[in-house]
Amino acid sequence: MTQALTFEYTVPGDDFTRAGEASSSIKKMLKQIGLAPEVIRKVAIAVYEGEINMVIHAGGGEITVNVTSDEVSMTLTDKGPGIADISLAMREGWSTAPDDVRSLGFGAGMGLPNMKKYTDEMTIESTLGVGTTVKMRVYVKQ
Repeated sequence: MTQALTFEYTVPGDDFTRAGEASSSIKKMLKQIGLAPEVIRKVAIAVYEGEINMVIHAGGGEITVNVTSDEVSMTLTDKGPGIADISLAMREGWSTAPDDVRSLGFGAGMGLPNMKKYTDEMTIESTLGVGTTVKMRVYVKQ
């Protein structure tokens, strides 16, 4: 692949019935391109976790995925409340999800830790009252 491919998705807020549509579509596209199953798995998990976080905490957001022969880069942007303490939010099991979301089986505090675990690089920029941008990369060639 000599030219980058770009996929863009809008994640609707507070709609758990549609949560996962973007990650599912991305997974399908990456399979059609012929990327290795392990790369596809990592990208799908990382994007799904981010997508769920957008639904739970931010009222939705935008996902942009760029695919080159070297990497899959993902940028997830929202205009939610922001993350007050990123280091705390990165702790497994820590969550600000409300009880009604937890009763649905979401909000266990594994979203950001799993996003980091399944990517080769991850950065988070967040401003309270403005929103959050998460940038992730999964390298195609290990």
